[in-house]
Amino acid sequence: MAPTTRDKSKDAIVAPQPQLNHGTSVPTLTPLSPLDQIRLVRETMLREAEAIQKAAAIASSDAAEAAAWISRCEGSIVLTGVGKAGLIAQKLVATLASTGSPAHFLHPIEAVHGDLGRVQSKDLVIAFSNSGRSEEVVRVVEYLKHQACGIIAVTADRENPLADLADHVVPIGRHREACPDGLAPTSSTSVMLAVGDAIAVLASRLCGFTPNDFARFHPGGALGRKLTDVRQTMRPLAECRVAPQTISIREAMMIGGAGRRSGAILLLDENERLAGIFTDSDLARLLQHRQETSLDEPIELFMTKQPICIADDERLPRALDILSQRKISELPVVDSEHRPVGMIDITDLVATGDVRQTVSSNHGSIQSNPDDSSGEDGPRCIPITSGD
Repeated sequence: MAPTTRDKSKDAIVAPQPQLNHGTSVPTLTPLSPLDQIRLVRETMLREAEAIQKAAAIASSDAAEAAAWISRCEGSIVLTGVGKAGLIAQKLVATLASTGSPAHFLHPIEAVHGDLGRVQSKDLVIAFSNSGRSEEVVRVVEYLKHQACGIIAVTADRENPLADLADHVVPIGRHREACPDGLAPTSSTSVMLAVGDAIAVLASRLCGFTPNDFARFHPGGALGRKLTDVRQTMRPLAECRVAPQTISIREAMMIGGAGRRSGAILLLDENERLAGIFTDSDLARLLQHRQETSLDEPIELFMTKQPICIADDERLPRALDILSQRKISELPVVDSEHRPVGMIDITDLVATGDVRQTVSSNHGSIQSNPDDSSGEDGPRCIPITSGD
C-alpha cells in the first residue's frame, strides 16, 4: 500500500492512489440518484418478501415435525450455526426462550474447544446452514450426534453433508440473494429466520404456552407493560377517594386520598361493595346548572350506579380498551366480591406512556352516562402499541 503523503501547498491529507497491475482497471459504479436509492431499498425488501412467500408455499410437515420435537424435548434446545446462519440461530434462541422452550446457542468453533460439555443427553440440537456444507457446522454435528437426543438440520435441501448427519431435515429451498450481485446472504437468511420463527411459534402452541406465561418471561419493556395486570398499574385503594354512598356531596368532596388527587370518588354500600362513582364532571354539571343546593343532598342520588369497572385479574390492554371505547377517565378495579381494590386513572397511563390522550374542552369522565358511547364531552385515549 502506498504511504499517505501531505500536500504542503494546501496542508491537507492526500489519499494514496491505488496500485494497479498491468492490464487491470478499477471497477466503477454508476452513481445512484435519490430516487434510485429508494428503488433499490424497495426492490431488496420485495425480493426478500418473495423468497419468504416461496418458502411458505413449499412448507410441509417437516417444519411441523420439528416443532413437535421441540415441544417433546425434556432438556434444552441447542442451536448452532456459523456466519450469518449463526446469527439467525442466536436470534431464534431468544424467540424460543421467550415462548417457553429453554434454549441456548453453541458456537461450532468454541464447541470443539470444550463447549461440547454444555450439551446433555436430553438436549435437542438444531443446526443452521444454508448450503449444508459449512465445515465447522458439519464437524460439530458429527460430535453432537453422540451426545444429544436428536439433530435437526435447517438447510436448503436434503442433498448435503449436514442433512445426511441429521435425524430430521427442514428444507427451506434455494433462493436468489436480494443484493444486486446475488452474493451477500439476504434472502436466504430472511427465509431461515421466518422458518425458524414459524417453528418456534408452533412449538409454543403445542406446549400450551399462554400470554400469562409470556408475561412471566418478559416482564420488562413495552411488551411486558402490555401484559401486566391491572393490579400493578392501578392506584391502590389507599390512594383513592372512597366514601359511603349515604353522605352528602359536600362531605364527599372533603375526602382526600393519599398521593395525587383522582377525578372520581368510589362510593360503597353497607357491605363495602362498589355501589357507584361520582366524578368531577358530575360536580361540574351540577354547578353549571346552578344546583348548588344539591351539594347537601345524599351523593347516592347523583352518582352513577353500577359504573363501568374491571376485575383485578384482568390485563392492562383490557383496561385500555375500555377507557378508549367508553371514553372515560377513571375505571374502578374490583375483586371477585365486587369490592373496590383500586382505580385505573387515565392520567397515570398518559404519564407512563401507555396511552396518548386527546382531550376536548371538558376534561372529565362520562361515567355518569355509561349508555352513551359518543363521549363528546370526555377524553379519548389511544393505546400505545409499540413493541419492545
